[in-house]
Amino acid sequence: MSTRYQHRPTASERYSTPFLKAAGLHLAVAILLFASFSSAPEFEPAKPIVQATLVQLDSMSPAVTQTDQKIAGEAQKTAAPRHEEEAMEAQRQQQQAAEAARAAAAEKAREQAQAAAAAAERQAQAEADRKAAEAAAAAERRKVEEAKKAAEAEAVRRAEAERKRAEEEARRKAQEEARRKAEAEAERKAAEAAEQRRREQERQANERRAQEEAKARALSELLAEDTQYQMAQADRSGDQVAASYDDVIRRYVSQQWRRPPTARNGMVVEVQLSMLPTGQITDVVVTRSSGDAGFDQSAVQAVRNVGRIPEMQTLSRDNPAAFDRMYRQRTLRFKPEDLAF
Repeated sequence: MSTRYQHRPTASERYSTPFLKAAGLHLAVAILLFASFSSAPEFEPAKPIVQATLVQLDSMSPAVTQTDQKIAGEAQKTAAPRHEEEAMEAQRQQQQAAEAARAAAAEKAREQAQAAAAAAERQAQAEADRKAAEAAAAAERRKVEEAKKAAEAEAVRRAEAERKRAEEEARRKAQEEARRKAEAEAERKAAEAAEQRRREQERQANERRAQEEAKARALSELLAEDTQYQMAQADRSGDQVAASYDDVIRRYVSQQWRRPPTARNGMVVEVQLSMLPTGQITDVVVTRSSGDAGFDQSAVQAVRNVGRIPEMQTLSRDNPAAFDRMYRQRTLRFKPEDLAF
């Protein structure tokens, strides 16, 4: 009878294959974890997988079979502690591999977090740089706009200043022209006024000469009316002396007499003057009024305005008696017969 031999795997063969598979599985998981950038999941410790393959061999005798089984049982009993150690070692290695995978995943996650943080920081920095660039560009635009507005305002200010300067220049020229014309007009008017004044002065001089001549004639007539008085005085002191000094008095008084507006023909006023030997007139009084106060006052004022007759000093020195008789007190008569006075 033929005996079929059935091959049974050894303990090392039974445990090495699962260990290799578990190690390969953990290695694949670690690679996937690194490739997927995700956190490593927790894996339960792998259980030992025991596989047995039954191989049908040629039939063996019962004795041989029992012997083999016995030998295998003994070997199994002997290898049991070693198998447990190997299983524990495999489990420990599996745990270490899982821990290493978790650590690697955690490190990867930390690196990814750091990379994400760095990317976020770079993005934030880029955003900040972008905003800063935008702010700088906006500030530059504002600066350019402000500079443009300032330039426009300056241009407007300069244009306004130029306009005002032109207006001021035009106004100054107009004022200068007006002043020149006014000066020319003033010069013309001044020349005309000077000519008029010259003509008026000439006319007034002519009138004064005519008035003085008329006054002299009037005074001559007034003094001549009192013929008896004049002759009596002339008898005492001499005709030549009296006539000479009477002409002097008439000349001085006629120069100072101004005919008042109320003077009329037929009026006669007599005034008496008092005189010192020096010719100084000390007093003038009305001895006979004309009836018109203005005319009387004009006669008194004419004698007072004479003030002093220097020629009388010569008479008082040469002939004191004649001065005392005739001119220390002298009566004058005013009569406006000629209204041209």
